[in-house]
Amino acid sequence: MKLKVKDLDIATGGILVAAINAEDARKFDLYHEDRILIKRGKYETTAIVDIAESKKAVPPGCIGMFEEVLDKLHAKHNDVVDIDLEEKPEGIAYIRKKLKGKQLSKKELDAIVKEIVEDDLSSVELTYFISACFMKGMTVKETVNFAKAIVKHGGQLKLKKKQIFDKHCTGGVPGNRTSMVLVPIIAAAGFVMPKTSSRSITSPAGTADTMEVLAPVSLSIEKMKKVVQKTNGCIAWGGAVNLAAADDKLIRIRHPLALDPEGMLLASILAKKAAVNATHVLIDIPVGKDTKIKNLKQARHLEKKFSTIGKKMGMKIHVIITDGTEPIGKGIGPALEARGILRLLKRDPERPMDLEKKVVKMAAKLLHIAGVKNAKQKVLNILESGLAYRKMKEIIKAQGGNPNIDPEKIPLGKYTYTFRAKKSGKIYDIDNVTIAKVARVAGAPKDKGAGIYLHKHETFKVKKGEPIFTIYSENKKKLKFALDMLGRIGGIHIK
Repeated sequence: MKLKVKDLDIATGGILVAAINAEDARKFDLYHEDRILIKRGKYETTAIVDIAESKKAVPPGCIGMFEEVLDKLHAKHNDVVDIDLEEKPEGIAYIRKKLKGKQLSKKELDAIVKEIVEDDLSSVELTYFISACFMKGMTVKETVNFAKAIVKHGGQLKLKKKQIFDKHCTGGVPGNRTSMVLVPIIAAAGFVMPKTSSRSITSPAGTADTMEVLAPVSLSIEKMKKVVQKTNGCIAWGGAVNLAAADDKLIRIRHPLALDPEGMLLASILAKKAAVNATHVLIDIPVGKDTKIKNLKQARHLEKKFSTIGKKMGMKIHVIITDGTEPIGKGIGPALEARGILRLLKRDPERPMDLEKKVVKMAAKLLHIAGVKNAKQKVLNILESGLAYRKMKEIIKAQGGNPNIDPEKIPLGKYTYTFRAKKSGKIYDIDNVTIAKVARVAGAPKDKGAGIYLHKHETFKVKKGEPIFTIYSENKKKLKFALDMLGRIGGIHIK
């Protein structure tokens, strides 16, 4: 069947979708979610069918194409294409099998991951897969095979090094920007640490968002390799190099329902480490009422799972369980966090000491694993001598940033509000969720200069009228929204 292309000027964000007029759909017995094979000359692709009820949206004899389909076919408005009915992807049968509680084989998981990467599965079908893994669970074998399939169908950073270090945090603590200090310390010690990080989904900043204040993070695999070969480290956005393309697509579906199937979570994390060929991985599990891991029992359970699965993937996993009861550092939001990182590396008296204490512990653990004696003292020497700061400048320069950037000149949002103590006493709770939500409503991480600066932390004594935190925003309305949010949910408690 030949149809004329109508450019819908809409992108789905990945999934390949084409719209057919209802009249044509009835004629050719097509239904919502059916697959069609579309051909234009030497180009072809499979797309999921949407049905347009009005002639205005998609007239009879036309096919409405979303941007992703147009790109695949190198097509433009009014081109003529051929369509044929296509079989449903084989992964759908395996998703149905998982829904029935049956274990999936290596081949079946590989097929699902391949179809996720190639955008052959709809968001509805992916939701069923995630739900099946959540409700029925994943065995260790399934988790390992799933992680290996994610690595196989994504990019890989291949370095000729015997030891490659990496780190991951399970999340939930605003300001926990340890990677940006850990990487230059480890690199300055002579070891390799290529850090790929995510952009924020629910927090005021991810490591990639904060590093982007100092240098470009959307590096190609080739560029990453050059940076690491030159400096021993890098801090890049993993999404730019598709190191775990399937996982990134699944995260977008998992996020709205806050579904984190354990097997999928473990595979997600370890696949990204395997993609950079990490040999030693440090896992930070913050525990607190507002973090993903709520108690020590959960943390210990996860520690065993990480170690077991990591071993089967050829990695040595080392877990530290940390305090996640309140935000860490002083700045929350990309620019404020970048300022804090540079102050720490420059040994500024105003540096975030709680962040420094945590990083020293983590870096010492990694160096100890590498066989370095007196590892903690070595870490302190690297910081105090300025070696870590010089290494960070090298990394910033290699990634295309300004190595001489002055932390005090990093621009912040010009609209501010300082929250002051309503009474004298001791701060006994600074709620992570409140801080994260208020900072995000103020504009972070999209607005780099937005966020929160913490003047005080938990256990600090305050007098009535003393500043506890300042909100920064680049937009007057967003600041008002942030204040409205703060008024509704509270989150700072003094007694």
